[in-house]
Amino acid sequence: MQADTHLVGQAPASSADAIYRKVAWRIIPLLFLCYIAAYLDRINIGFAQAAIRTDLAFSSTAFSFGASVFFVGYLLFEVPSNMYLERVGTRRTLARIMVLWGLISAATMFVRTPGQFYVLRFLLGSAEAGFFPGVVLYLTYWFPPQRRAKIVALFMLPVAFAGFFGAPVSGLIMQTLDGANGWHGWQWMFLLEAIPSVLLGAVVLKYLTDRPRDAHRWLSPREIEQIEGDLARSSVPAASHEHGVWRTLLTDWRIYILILGYSALNASVIGIGIWMPQILREASHDTSSVFIGMLTAIPYAAGGIGMLLFGIGSDYLAERRRFCSGLLALTGLGFVFAGLMAHNLPMLLVALSLVLVGNLSGYPVFWALTSQHFRTSTAAVGVALVSSIGQLGSFASPMIINASKHLTGSVSDGLDAIAGLLFVAAVAILLSFRGVRGGNAPAH
Repeated sequence: MQADTHLVGQAPASSADAIYRKVAWRIIPLLFLCYIAAYLDRINIGFAQAAIRTDLAFSSTAFSFGASVFFVGYLLFEVPSNMYLERVGTRRTLARIMVLWGLISAATMFVRTPGQFYVLRFLLGSAEAGFFPGVVLYLTYWFPPQRRAKIVALFMLPVAFAGFFGAPVSGLIMQTLDGANGWHGWQWMFLLEAIPSVLLGAVVLKYLTDRPRDAHRWLSPREIEQIEGDLARSSVPAASHEHGVWRTLLTDWRIYILILGYSALNASVIGIGIWMPQILREASHDTSSVFIGMLTAIPYAAGGIGMLLFGIGSDYLAERRRFCSGLLALTGLGFVFAGLMAHNLPMLLVALSLVLVGNLSGYPVFWALTSQHFRTSTAAVGVALVSSIGQLGSFASPMIINASKHLTGSVSDGLDAIAGLLFVAAVAILLSFRGVRGGNAPAH
């Protein structure tokens, strides 16, 4: 039966694969670069933590709150941004977002007080809020559900790249430019790493195509028809009894399980992203920014490899629920192991690698599950709602780890707390999506 699907209006698999490869090569490289810039501007605060606390006399509590307040702005503006994107298009929305966040990130170099730090971090989160859910929504305009885990994995691979390349580069900038023009190394880091965001915003405005129907310059009419036909066959239209997007979403109890799962993923990636340089610095007893950057790159490299392998595996097996649940559990095990091995550098690197393999691999599978769960009429708001409220995990995790460090002198209890959240989310997703739409991808 599967071999004959082209007889009912679908192109042969090889022809369809060629079309989607063409689309991927057109849009993914640019989005890839944009996400590298976005993620680096988000986590470079972790590389600068020790220097900022020394130069500006910030307490660890003030720094952790500033790192967390980013996600308050993110939470407040994510849903409005996705709703706006549907009206004005992806190209103009992403260009605006990138230019704004680049300018705000650069302005962080002028921070002198905790209050200024809080304001700029809030504004940075507000500016960046619509980027990730906007791209996830944008990919649903181009790729049917059975292709999304792999394509989201390709888009999210920059999280690993930003850590793998960004950590050593950030360390190198801070160490080599410290004192140049009378500025601290961390000031140069914020300035130089913000410039690509602004430049890429201009490229997005010029180059990105909003939807397949707008792609006549690089897709043939037959190719456009194939993509739109695949999307139409895989979409679920609004049911006749739905009286509104918000009512539909808020009465769907599974959306709260998705929010829990995304909160757990965010708590783990942001908690470890902000605190990993400090954890490695204490385990290695080395204060060199370049050396810590090189150590930080190791777990991100493992995470990037895992992200591609698990994303491809999830698409190939047409399975979302078990992959997502298992990767959440793997991330939790990594956190427990990291807490136990906080003073053993080689084993700590293994534990942190498990965390990032589970976490970074979990994101694309999670979003394939999530985008597939929503109806066409609720996708824009539903994706943004999960993404925005799920930032509660991002907000809480840096402060949880800081509180553990402050109260016990070790980050272990904080890591265990995040592990507990991951285990709960893993079980909830495994049980809640069993046998329902969204639990598994449609078979190829």
